[in-house]
Amino acid sequence: MAAKNFDLIVIGAGPGGYVAAIRAAQLGMNVVVVEREHLGGICLNWGCIPTKAMLRSSEVFHLMHRAKDFGLKASDVDYDLGAVVKRSRDVAGQLSGGVGHLLKKNKVTVIMGEATVTAKGKVSVKGDKGAEELTAKNIILATGARARELPGLEADGDLVWTYKHALNPPRMPKKLLVIGSGAIGIEFASFYNTLGSETTVVEVMDRVLPVEDAEISAFAKKQFVKQGMKIMEKSMVKKLDRAKGKVTAHIETGGKVEKQEFDTVISAVGIVGNVEGLGLEALGVKVDRTHVVTDEYCRTGIEGLYAIGDIAGAPWLAHKASHEGVMVAELIAGKHAHPVKPESIAGCTYCNPQVASVGYSEAKAKELGYDIKVGRFPFIGNGKAIALGEPEGMVKTVFDAKTGELLGAHMVGAEVTELIQGYVVGRQLETTEEDLMHAVFPHPTLSEMMHESVLDAYGRAIHF
Repeated sequence: MAAKNFDLIVIGAGPGGYVAAIRAAQLGMNVVVVEREHLGGICLNWGCIPTKAMLRSSEVFHLMHRAKDFGLKASDVDYDLGAVVKRSRDVAGQLSGGVGHLLKKNKVTVIMGEATVTAKGKVSVKGDKGAEELTAKNIILATGARARELPGLEADGDLVWTYKHALNPPRMPKKLLVIGSGAIGIEFASFYNTLGSETTVVEVMDRVLPVEDAEISAFAKKQFVKQGMKIMEKSMVKKLDRAKGKVTAHIETGGKVEKQEFDTVISAVGIVGNVEGLGLEALGVKVDRTHVVTDEYCRTGIEGLYAIGDIAGAPWLAHKASHEGVMVAELIAGKHAHPVKPESIAGCTYCNPQVASVGYSEAKAKELGYDIKVGRFPFIGNGKAIALGEPEGMVKTVFDAKTGELLGAHMVGAEVTELIQGYVVGRQLETTEEDLMHAVFPHPTLSEMMHESVLDAYGRAIHF
């Protein structure tokens, strides 16, 4: 059987792969995408999108309980878990179908199957209709990652869940243990806690949301505890004893082990790259702890072979994968491509309250040797936040005292995942404190707090 020849083969159709394919097609390349499961990848089908749909349901449920605060009446407030899940699946389905349409519109060939890179520029695909051989001068690996499973804490779909089970739950947990307090763990803890699960979060590091600025983590923790969550930091789940309808968790804190009983456990202890079965060892591709090692242009060291997104390591974010996809497509097309800088990528967590950040934390900036100025502004000082009934939150900015460069921005509170882009654009344009101070922010908006936080770093805050 003759091999089909393309300019570019993309393996994986998540937010890295499908975006790379579309950009390459726009640049005149003949592109094929190989996907083994769903167009849109984990992000659209089992990650970013359906979790946001579910969190929106819990947010509305929370607001309905607060109706009285807004002069409204709502009685017998309840939820239908099946309907909440169905809505989230419908949202995911709509977007996954949209990806198929976009690939078709851009004349990208899609092959469903398992891909292996058999040699430089050669890919073999095993699909329902047998094997196909593909050739191309360039190949992009965009196979993503999956949930890490720790020995003894493996998911079974009944008592112990991964994110997939948590998105399509067989029941509503009464007493829930969440292992890990990164974005995935804390979002599920937030969702189930809001709907009434008695929720405990165990985090091995010294604070929840450990990648965030310490002050923001502490603020968020205070809110989670206020909402009834139990947070156990510097703690580790050593083992799970499973019985009918219950799990006994052995949780170690400070050398002491205590046993606690739960009916459901969600494991969110990180991810591992999907590097198996791709033929990487035979090609001599360097893999470090399940992630393909690349340079800043996503090159693997093998001519014509690139790796983007989660398989290429942290930060494990859909928007990073998409931008790397565009960059690699442009690089292959001979355009002037710019590397994606990790410190310019915003991280967003959609728990209640939301958390968002970009750039260096206060501690990181100090560690890197910067002389810094730090500004803060609380939601309680903002008219729009009070009118929304959302007075709990904070905006924090970190500047280089010598140059006025915005080094980092960190927020916790209502809608901060939408606000963070202001600072992302600021960093991209190499803004200084002066530019931000002179920018006129509209009133009344939450965004005014971004202005006030900058002013505060220089002792000029007006409303606080």
